[in-house]
Amino acid sequence: MINLKEKLSRTRRNIKHRIDELLASHKNREEILDDLMETLILADIGISTTEKIIEHLRENSRKTDSPEGIRALLQKEIVAILSQQPVEVGLEQPQSVAVFVGVNGGGKTTSLAKLARHYQSNGKQVMMVAADTFRAAAQEQLSIWGKRLNIPVIRGQYGADPASVTYDALQSFKAKQFDLLLIDTAGRIHTNANLMSELEKIQKIISREFVRAPQEVFLVLDASIGQNALIQAREFLKFSGLTGIFLSKLDGTARGGCALSIVDELRLPIKFIGIGEGDSDILPFSPVEFADALLS
Repeated sequence: MINLKEKLSRTRRNIKHRIDELLASHKNREEILDDLMETLILADIGISTTEKIIEHLRENSRKTDSPEGIRALLQKEIVAILSQQPVEVGLEQPQSVAVFVGVNGGGKTTSLAKLARHYQSNGKQVMMVAADTFRAAAQEQLSIWGKRLNIPVIRGQYGADPASVTYDALQSFKAKQFDLLLIDTAGRIHTNANLMSELEKIQKIISREFVRAPQEVFLVLDASIGQNALIQAREFLKFSGLTGIFLSKLDGTARGGCALSIVDELRLPIKFIGIGEGDSDILPFSPVEFADALLS
């Protein structure tokens, strides 16, 4: 059983311990809210989202509220922000397809492998596709994961058309009647126009072969870079097919507060979180459990 509080210990220390000290300071409500704003910004929640939280706390709290009452309101506000978008994952129907996008180095391939392991352990037959044909290392990394998990990996020649590799994988996926196809894509964000064109081409081929697919297009963001993840994400918002966030590397960072501003600013739900190096270090995202792990 994964202990989320333990996995989020660095972010938890960065947020909860500072709030504990603040609420124990015997300051009045206005002083607490002013200091709380600074605390949340330092926890990498972001200025815009923090201002929204403090504004709501001012509206919903009373001068007579105890420190614990303010903490409960804060926890409720965090849950509300993280729940703005539906968190449900649409990969339960037969022969579902998910595409992974994101910059190189953000944990994209590892996150895909973790999701493959997650569904494999739930009885699904999974196939993975190395459609990042511009980095031999990415293809090799996914192949290693495939051998480790005993999951087939479809890959093409170095430099091959990613859409062509995806097409071949779709044919194999249909013929073998597997349950879930997970597609790893390139992340060369410095050639943004070409990358977005490639992603759109891949999506068109998938939707041509499977009506209403891909069911999910996950944007993988590295939690350890905090607010800089938002800068990366804005580039990928130019690609209209995104359905949700896979937030990776949450266990090793004190910047996990960025999850709030990611959901708030991108208007996309976090659907999975990566919380360790192991193949089973993945959790479906729960706003309530996340807020509880940070503050309770």
